[in-house]
Amino acid sequence: MNYKRDTICVQGGYRPKSGESRIPPIVQSTTFFYESTQGMADLFDLKADGYFYTRLANPTVAAFEGKVAELEGGVAALGCASGMSAILLLAMTVCEEGDTIVSSSAIYGGSFNLFSVTLPKFGIKTRFFDPDASSEDIEKLIDDKTKMIFTETVANPSIKIIDFERIAAIAKKYGILFVDDNTLATPILCRPFEWGANVVVHSSSKYLDGHAAALGGVIVDGGNFNFKGNKRYPSFNTPDESYHGLVYADLPSAQFATKCRAQMMRDTGAIMSPQNAFLSWLGCDTLALRMERHSYNAAKAAAYLEKHPKIDWVLHASLPNNKYHALAKKYMPQGTGGMLSFGIKGDVKDAAKFMESLQLITQETHVADVRSCILHPASTTHRQLSKEELVAAGVPENLIRLSVGIENPDDILADIEQALAKI
Repeated sequence: MNYKRDTICVQGGYRPKSGESRIPPIVQSTTFFYESTQGMADLFDLKADGYFYTRLANPTVAAFEGKVAELEGGVAALGCASGMSAILLLAMTVCEEGDTIVSSSAIYGGSFNLFSVTLPKFGIKTRFFDPDASSEDIEKLIDDKTKMIFTETVANPSIKIIDFERIAAIAKKYGILFVDDNTLATPILCRPFEWGANVVVHSSSKYLDGHAAALGGVIVDGGNFNFKGNKRYPSFNTPDESYHGLVYADLPSAQFATKCRAQMMRDTGAIMSPQNAFLSWLGCDTLALRMERHSYNAAKAAAYLEKHPKIDWVLHASLPNNKYHALAKKYMPQGTGGMLSFGIKGDVKDAAKFMESLQLITQETHVADVRSCILHPASTTHRQLSKEELVAAGVPENLIRLSVGIENPDDILADIEQALAKI
């Protein structure tokens, strides 16, 4: 049956057999026993499904992977140690020295730093585009060595909404993998595969876990990109001698996910821990309920802030006059999520005074869990960026990022009001 997403949140990823645990057990083991030598050999040659070492796969992690893949509508998923390790693994799966990435500039500061500082040390360069740039300007950044186009559904923290169909058309025109970070929207509010994305990535530490308890990331393979014969991706079309000549492009499904696990997860060991996978699997049970409340509360907070005399501007696509309101209605009709940004009239000291005066909402280097929290990105998550890069990322120095939780909305607004009264 084709279940709705809120049903998949509760039932997806794991079906016990008779007499087994109703929820996936925590398989806290590095290794697994087999009686047959040939059985283990088949696992190592990717001829059979199973587990032989937790550095590549684990039953508890697999349950979480299955739930997220089902929620996104993908064919396979990989649970990773963190959201950043997920992005690194997906880049390494398609890129080699001399290759290029074309990425939105309006992305999380850690992702921007990975693309602009770390990957160039390995000979992989990234060219950035403004999400609002014309298709022609974006296409100018593509060359014969471009291996992927990278975006965020909802940009952190500029709250820009990506136009999926436009980016997907560019990617399809040039035969390039389209990768989207769906962390802040989640598959409850947006399913990028339905709009042309090929791979989806999450920091599962955020809404998927929902409780700020478990660090992790997820890569989901949409199974809708054919690497076979695509000259941009020779590593998918040439034999992998470490697997006796396996050609990943010849696989009937999950070509990307299989290569990523067999090569990059194998060699880096950046897999999610069983304990964190278990906590994240449990967190997903309430994802649909939480995203509805996050979206409602954030929309209410945005409407309140927009009318406040001490607020300069507010960024949240629920607002009718927001630049991305129409795109949000198209791609996220069930809600625009719990993240918003705003600017206080005054200077950085006024912003600091406001944040320090909050009593319910806390300052944290985190977003997207059940508790409301706040941060000044220019001095924290985006601190590595120059003033020019901050402007390109849509992060002015007076921007305050508010992650609206699931508390009573009246209490959230009362806390904001009393803190604003202090400046």
